Amino acid sequence: MLTVVLRAWLTGESPGDRSRPDPPRPGIGHQPAGPPDAPRAPARGGAGQEAGGGTAGQACLRYRGGAAGGEDSGGEGNGVLGRSSMDNVTCIEDLRAMALRRVPRAFFQYADHGSYTQSTLRANRAGLDAVRFRQRVGIDVGTRQLSTIIAGEPASLPLVLAPVGLCGMLFGDGEILACRAAQAAGIPFCLSTMSICSIEDVAAAVREPFWFQLYLMRDRGFVRDLLGRVVAARCSALVITLDLNVLGQRHCDIKNGMSVPPRITLANLANVTARPAWALSILRGRRKTFGNLAGHIPGGDNLRSVAQWTAAQFDPTLNWADIEWIRALWPGRIILKGILDPEDAKIAARMGVSAIVVSNHGGRQLDGAPSAISALPAVADAVGSDIEIMFDSGIRSGQDVLRALALGARSCMIGRAYLYGLGAGGLQGVAKAIEIIRNELDVSMALTGITSAAAAGPQIIAAGSGIEAPRRPS
Repeated sequence: MLTVVLRAWLTGESPGDRSRPDPPRPGIGHQPAGPPDAPRAPARGGAGQEAGGGTAGQACLRYRGGAAGGEDSGGEGNGVLGRSSMDNVTCIEDLRAMALRRVPRAFFQYADHGSYTQSTLRANRAGLDAVRFRQRVGIDVGTRQLSTIIAGEPASLPLVLAPVGLCGMLFGDGEILACRAAQAAGIPFCLSTMSICSIEDVAAAVREPFWFQLYLMRDRGFVRDLLGRVVAARCSALVITLDLNVLGQRHCDIKNGMSVPPRITLANLANVTARPAWALSILRGRRKTFGNLAGHIPGGDNLRSVAQWTAAQFDPTLNWADIEWIRALWPGRIILKGILDPEDAKIAARMGVSAIVVSNHGGRQLDGAPSAISALPAVADAVGSDIEIMFDSGIRSGQDVLRALALGARSCMIGRAYLYGLGAGGLQGVAKAIEIIRNELDVSMALTGITSAAAAGPQIIAAGSGIEAPRRPS
């Protein structure tokens, strides 16, 4: 099995399925199946219902049980892992511990670690942990409302599953399983340009529109073609990542062979051999390389060729004029991700986009940048009355979501938190991650004396937290 897995990873071939044609990729001129801003189904659920290299800062016991095996918990369409473990999971850190055991080191550390010294990655967690709540009593909190509107779409709680590259290498068909879990929970899912499953794979496997994240590559013909596919798939929002025009170095990726081209090391061989359940889930998956690039790159069925092409495509000339170029091609909502400075936030707000995401790429880009939570209040002061603000980078709990809401965000994105669930147990693990954050948010709202997520503001933050709250409501 080991030889088959490694060949599949490097060549992109699935055993017994090497003749599967690539999906059609209509251009901008093709008529989409429906308007890109078609409404989502009503949000489901109610009040009950991105890196670490270390703990998530939560005081919970790590779950040590649950062996791999069985056919049920991996999620519809790709069940591999046993389902005896999720009932004992109490926090995101439990899911991280399980994923650490079940996912090969190279892929786990790709998701879990940050760039260079990882100082910004650590700052993200430290900054969130430093924000303290005011505990309030004697307030009727018997009825609580977590639902909200995110970029014009109803959501059962202020949460989005963020775009993550190589998601499908933590668990086979990972993007499809994560999207299904998000839609079942009534929250948005955003597919990455660098996903394993293609836009068409995900669109064919889920019932509702999802978001798509775009990297503006040097090859603008590819970008134009990709946007045509996004329109055809009826994606409901376009998230443009601004903070990856130059790739920050992640030391662990180089050491683990996640380089250009990828390297197979003896350590990687041994690590994969020890995780047969993971290998089986990957073999059962639809694809083994970047699905959205298939058919566009010469030699694109080989991961080495894809990696070399991709490394040369990140565009350091990316500027605000490029957003206007995209607007001419994309008729739907635009969300700009990677805003950390108030001046950049003001420029984005003047462009008339639907929302911005305050983010430092989860500590995976500029090492030494401030924590995202410390940057949030100044951005909220600068543009909170003009544009919707979302928050990303470091969220590991419902308490973290509440902190970001109190400091100026309307909603939050999670990356690593749901990836840990995906690696731990496929669809069931992602659903568990969402459930954990939902329940933690619900309880924390009650204990701070508020009854709706929209009511969260500076009034629930304790004095001495070390972060100045926004001076005006967002």
